[in-house]
Amino acid sequence: MSTAVVKCPKCQAPLAGDVLNTGELAPCGTCRTPIRVEIFPAFFRKVERGAEGERVMIEGEASCFYHPAKKAGRPCESCGRFMCALCDCELRGQHFCPSCLEAGRKKGKIKSLENRRVLYDSIALSLVIIPWAVVVFYFVSIVTAPAALFIAVRNWNAPRGIVRRTKARLIIAIILATLQIAFWIFVIVSIISARSRNG
Repeated sequence: MSTAVVKCPKCQAPLAGDVLNTGELAPCGTCRTPIRVEIFPAFFRKVERGAEGERVMIEGEASCFYHPAKKAGRPCESCGRFMCALCDCELRGQHFCPSCLEAGRKKGKIKSLENRRVLYDSIALSLVIIPWAVVVFYFVSIVTAPAALFIAVRNWNAPRGIVRRTKARLIIAIILATLQIAFWIFVIVSIISARSRNG
C-alpha cells in the first residue's frame, strides 16, 4: 500500500479501512458523521517507476519538452519533441505528445481519432442520381457526371466511413457517370452531325 490517506470531509481525520468501500453509510471514527466512501483500488496502488516522469539524473540527458525537470522517455512520433512518461500519450502503438494529440483531433490528421469522415462514395452517387431523379434537372448531369467520376476515382482509396463499408457505391457511381458521359457525348455528336448535314 501507498502512504495515501483518505480523510473525513467534515473533520479531516484519517478514515479507518473498515469505513472504505462498504457500499453503505458508516460513521467517521472521530466525528461520527455518517459517510459513504467508494475508492478505486488504483488509489492505493504503488506507482511504477517512470509513471510520474523521472527526474533528469545525469547532466546532458534529454529532458521533457513540457517538463524540463523530468527525464525524457521517448520522442513524439508527430513533432519529434522529447516527452516524459507523464506526457506520453499512447494511441494504438504510436506515441504522441499532448499538443500533437489535440492538434490531430482538431485537424483530423490522426486517423485513429476520427469520429466523422467525408463519405465520398455517397457524394459521387448523389451527383449521378439526383439530376435524373428530378427529371426537370437532367441536363445538369452534363456537369455532375464528370464531377462524380472525378470524385469516385480520386477518392477510390479514401476511408469510406467510421463504420466499415464496401466500394459498391463508388462502383455504381463510376458506372452511372460513365453512362451519362457517353449519353451526352452521343447527344452532342448527333447535334453537330445534324447541323453539318443541314448546313
